[in-house]
Amino acid sequence: MSSPSSKILFSLLTGSVLCKEMKLPSRAAKPPSPSDFLDKLMGRTSGYDARIRPNFKGPPVNVTCNIFINSFGSITETTMDYRLNVFLRQQWNDPRLAYKEYPDDSLDLDPSMLDSIWKPDLFFANEKGANFHEVTTDNKLLRIFQNGNVLYSIRLTLTLSCPMDLKNFPMDSQTCTMQLESFGYTMNDLIFEWLNVGAVQVADDLTLPQFVLKEEQGLGYCTKHYNTGKFTCIEVNFYLERQMGYYLIQMYIPSLLTVILSWVSFWINMDAAPARVGLGITTVLTMTTQSSGSRASLPKVSYVKAIDIWMAVCLLFVFAALLEYAAVNFVSRQHKEFFRLRRKLKDFGLASAPEMDATPIFADLPPGLGFYDIRRRFVDRAKRIDTISRAVFPMSFLMFNVLYWLTYKVLRHEDLHATM
Repeated sequence: MSSPSSKILFSLLTGSVLCKEMKLPSRAAKPPSPSDFLDKLMGRTSGYDARIRPNFKGPPVNVTCNIFINSFGSITETTMDYRLNVFLRQQWNDPRLAYKEYPDDSLDLDPSMLDSIWKPDLFFANEKGANFHEVTTDNKLLRIFQNGNVLYSIRLTLTLSCPMDLKNFPMDSQTCTMQLESFGYTMNDLIFEWLNVGAVQVADDLTLPQFVLKEEQGLGYCTKHYNTGKFTCIEVNFYLERQMGYYLIQMYIPSLLTVILSWVSFWINMDAAPARVGLGITTVLTMTTQSSGSRASLPKVSYVKAIDIWMAVCLLFVFAALLEYAAVNFVSRQHKEFFRLRRKLKDFGLASAPEMDATPIFADLPPGLGFYDIRRRFVDRAKRIDTISRAVFPMSFLMFNVLYWLTYKVLRHEDLHATM
């Protein structure tokens, strides 16, 4: 009889053979834990190095960019810049981040993982200032796909330079540019390009206080050539058309009314010197103040702007109205000069004097007129100046308005649209 131990050994051997012959199914392999997966993916166990770009020593990395504009505004003429809030999205392929352990097409990772992967060194070439957003957490998004594609999105507030041509201000249109450039990688290593569809998106409720942002944007390339090499650069042009409602209310209409107010002087009696002089000086000072106010919010440029021409002509008209009364007052008092010269002739026993012959204002006076007739002649001449001014000043200002608005609102406006 065999021993008990030999029976146990026989049963174990028999069972193992039966298991092999039946080929019993083994347990399915479980996917790795998220921590083990990320450790492997980000290089702690696989040798991933964030300092080395994808395809190292191979073809350049193509980075596709697009932006979504949350807000657009604070366009400042004095500093020639503008401010906007955007979502900047970059997408590229990093084969080292491809995975098969999970069935999901994409994985959204914590923004802290951004320090563990390679990222393009994008910067804004015409940037004056920028801010990240960290409330209530970092406004960043990192998403990787099974094939190794990486989506990196970040929210930024940017202040960008925008050189402006203010010759037609405030009826001008401006083109502001945003340039996205690589700082350290040449085009042998990195190339930026715009997304084929929806490269620049704008929020539906976006409004600007003074400008209208046109729907079309100019997408292009601005490759930079430096001593250190050729660097990739892409740009977008924003076309802005100024709305002049504010300037009509604050500048054009008040100055127009001031000019019309200065014409009231032509209907005031010429003997009311304090009233006419006070009205003339008041309108001149008012126009000077309005002209200074129109330049306060603008840079000190060396060329003439449309608003400068308007203010200068309005000031010229109110000053001319003040000078008109000076001419009226001078002509109305010439009878006194006439009799002064006549007394001078009588004192010397002369029939005429060279001063009287050379003065056109005395040349057409018939001889033998009395004091009141001569005085009435000069007063009528002064009144005639007022009568003529009542028609000449409004007609001249009307002609100026026609030329001014035709030039800046129609002709130059069409030229600007043709060049955009």
